[in-house]
Amino acid sequence: MNGQTSEWAHVRLGLAAAALVPGGCAWDGPMSTVAARSDFAREILHVYGIITWVAAVIALVVFAGLAWVLLRFRDRPGAPPPPQTRGHTLLELSWTIAPALVLLLIAIPTIQVIFRTQAAPAAGALEVLVRGRQWWWEFRYPALDVATANELHLPAGRPVQLTLEGPDVIHSFWVPQLGGKRDVVPGRLNRLTLTPETPGEYWGQCAEFCGASHANMGMRVVVDAPAAFERWVAAQRATPAEPAGPAAAGKAISASRACVGCHTIRGVSAGVLGPDLTTFGGRKTLAAGMLPNTPETVAAWVKDPGAIKPGVKMPALGLTDAEARAVAAYLMTLK
Repeated sequence: MNGQTSEWAHVRLGLAAAALVPGGCAWDGPMSTVAARSDFAREILHVYGIITWVAAVIALVVFAGLAWVLLRFRDRPGAPPPPQTRGHTLLELSWTIAPALVLLLIAIPTIQVIFRTQAAPAAGALEVLVRGRQWWWEFRYPALDVATANELHLPAGRPVQLTLEGPDVIHSFWVPQLGGKRDVVPGRLNRLTLTPETPGEYWGQCAEFCGASHANMGMRVVVDAPAAFERWVAAQRATPAEPAGPAAAGKAISASRACVGCHTIRGVSAGVLGPDLTTFGGRKTLAAGMLPNTPETVAAWVKDPGAIKPGVKMPALGLTDAEARAVAAYLMTLK
């Protein structure tokens, strides 16, 4: 009976795994590399396509040759050993030249794409300074006088130049549907040029191990229609309104703690160690994409950030539950 139970358990496990397989094969998933939404991503997908077709042709030739060998030289009773071939010059040249031609076929379009994606941006490109920090992303728009964190807004149809730098350790900027990975290295400026094509929200991730919360260093790239992007810029430039009620108490609490020394809030503080909080309440996520941005999650975060994000540099401020809720109410008014 135990053997039958174990067998049925394995069957159920296999059926469950088979049911999950289609979910892992979603073509247009949030982190899919085959759903291109920018010119840069389409260029990379084009190279992927060439490599895939070349690999398929090679596999077909290999399998056909293997099938012919298995049939032609299969063991037969009483048959003599097949003739042995040694020092066949044409054969040796063939299997030396053929791989070189395959590599050349792949290398030419790959090099072309590398040069195109490293070219200078078109006139009128939007410049964004991207800083990878442990463990969050800072985005600054020098020409627009806008700074935000973890949520990058871009206008659809306009070329964008991302200038990448790492103030602390090596990170890697990766938004699969908009393009390939680009390292963010201390002391070096790397650049990534692309034109987002389709409005929507695209997930990104740090793709280089950078410490305890590397896996918690996500981001969202929001591609807006041009008019929506202009409205977003105007909202980012606005000075936050003076809070009232519990939010006013939260502002007083944050001003009396270390918050103002680490964070910028336009008209209130000018800290630079942590994310700019001027429009914090308008963001969709908290802690670099880990949590939805709600009063409850913000209160839990400001009370004990280390319990949510291991290794985070923001200290626990010793807030009571009531104080944490008041600070959360204040931060949610910053839109």
